[in-house]
Amino acid sequence: MFKRNLVILVGIMALLLAGSSQALAGKKLVNGIDANFPPFAFIDKTGTPSGFDVEAMNWIAKEMGYEVTHKAFDWDGIVTSLLTKKIDMVASGMSITEDRLKMVNFTNPYWKIKQVMVVKKESDLSLDDLLRGNKLIGVQQGTSEAKWLKDEAKKNGWNLELRYYNSSPLAVEDILNGRIAGAAMDDAPAKDAAGKKAVKSIGTFGMHSEDFGYAIRKEDTQLMTDMNEGLKRLMASPHWKELIKKYDIK
Repeated sequence: MFKRNLVILVGIMALLLAGSSQALAGKKLVNGIDANFPPFAFIDKTGTPSGFDVEAMNWIAKEMGYEVTHKAFDWDGIVTSLLTKKIDMVASGMSITEDRLKMVNFTNPYWKIKQVMVVKKESDLSLDDLLRGNKLIGVQQGTSEAKWLKDEAKKNGWNLELRYYNSSPLAVEDILNGRIAGAAMDDAPAKDAAGKKAVKSIGTFGMHSEDFGYAIRKEDTQLMTDMNEGLKRLMASPHWKELIKKYDIK
């Protein structure tokens, strides 16, 4: 009888362990990122996803019992990729906007950013020159600043033309080679660009500041709860300050 009970007990434990393994396997996440949005997300020289958001999500995933991988997608269609379940979330420097909130939910904000205009380092162009001087301005396709500039130019009669890019660094390259007069982008990528290239920020251009959050499908309520808790723990930990220092985003 003892041996029989022992066999049954071992069998039950095996089933419980198998169920536990299946549960962990079911907690795999795919995070969609912008492949060229330093310092928040980018693919490094070895082909590995890196950046502030990538490292933050790695910490959160480990803390909350998830296994995460990061895959690059075109930014202009990344929300569609989320809605069609090609990815599970977007932790990659995404602004919380009214238009996006109609389609997805966001975690609590973790960073506040503002949009600035970038020009050549030796340029004497002013914001007024760029907005009203018949200049060609670069913006990343699918960003909030691209929409804002398009709407405001039409509303205010600004004499400017927008040229769309797949990433802010590509717009910076066209500033340097003279194809565009300037480019609008978030302040952190602008700071990153100014540290690497002969460009500078000439300040904000009228757009209000925005918060970054992680985008998650509306029906994924448990994932939202877990990510908010993970963010809370990360931001209260020493690692948060280490990441801010490492990527120089303050």
